[in-house]
Amino acid sequence: MDKKMTSGEIAKKAGVSQKAVRLYDEKGLLKPSDYSEGNYRLYDEASLKILEKIVALKQIGFSLEEIRDNLTSGKAGNVAEALKIQLELMEEKRYQTEKVISAIKRTLERKNEELDWDDVADIVQNVSRDMKADERHWDALKHTGKEQDWYVKIFESLDIRENEKVLDLGCGFAKLWRNNWEDIPKGTKIVGYDMHGSWADDFESYVRENKDTLAGGVDIDLVFEDLEDEKTWDLINKEKGFSLIVAHYINYELKDPEVFVERASGVLSKDGMFSFNGAGISAWHVFFKKAFDEMEIEADFIEDGLKKQEKAQNECMDMLKRHFQRVEKITLSNMWHYTEADELLAKIKEIFPDQEKFICRYQDRIESFFSNRIKEEGEILIEIGSSFWHCCKN
Repeated sequence: MDKKMTSGEIAKKAGVSQKAVRLYDEKGLLKPSDYSEGNYRLYDEASLKILEKIVALKQIGFSLEEIRDNLTSGKAGNVAEALKIQLELMEEKRYQTEKVISAIKRTLERKNEELDWDDVADIVQNVSRDMKADERHWDALKHTGKEQDWYVKIFESLDIRENEKVLDLGCGFAKLWRNNWEDIPKGTKIVGYDMHGSWADDFESYVRENKDTLAGGVDIDLVFEDLEDEKTWDLINKEKGFSLIVAHYINYELKDPEVFVERASGVLSKDGMFSFNGAGISAWHVFFKKAFDEMEIEADFIEDGLKKQEKAQNECMDMLKRHFQRVEKITLSNMWHYTEADELLAKIKEIFPDQEKFICRYQDRIESFFSNRIKEEGEILIEIGSSFWHCCKN
């Protein structure tokens, strides 16, 4: 007969506290195998193995609820699936931790001891912004891997000539330049502006390490200033006469887009072009509206969203026309490939985060609709485009 252990003895053998053993009992993970005459809990060797399993799983990040619900059955399939899910969660946590570490390091390097609580708030905002940008980037790569690189498309649409003088406002990670590094025309002079603490810090290192591989006469300088500070524009005005000004993926971060556009217009050369991507119609809204129509599900919130987007797009065009003689909307697109219905459901949740109850109500119907289409067609192809405004003074 197995020797019985008290809660103190089994806790000692497993390297945990008696309090932890009591907690696992309360949570339904570790039940006593017997009780003493004084009604004290007793445990056997099988109990010890369960306790060691709980300790091990806790160390790799499982919650007690997850251990109880998913792993106590001991079925290999359940364990493997749970471990895969846990791996994804831990990798996500690592990704988030690395972003925070990077943002803190950049802030400390920039300001050293001259820090206040506003800087902490900036760190949080920068981490959130970078993570969202990364999520969009990896999602796009996953579903557009068969298509031409997005930033190559944007680069080609700008038709950059030799000896251009380029101003990149809010350059950030600068995929526009990184992904076309060897194709930047000879003699191009690029001045990029952004804030310290953004991905522009990383681009500064990239330029320094790779400048020798640029075409002859290409020069890239980075300036770290706030683009909504008037003093920054005093600095830019000293270099005015840019033949190309790029202001991509910055519109929604601006407090006053029109002041920004007016200032950019003032430093553009007479024959130059200002490329700006402001408000536009979401191709995702258009796609999901059509899908819901086919499912015969009323989704008025999508129609409302499209009307708001159309209004914002018209207002953006009117604003640009107040500062430029010619404004042309350029639409660039890529085909997104989907072979899993649950990924499209996740995209709906991402695009419409305030419609959780609606999505939950129709979830099975939505998944069935996309699953059937994928089964019939092999994959679902969605043309996703973005609008860029090419603005000229004449």
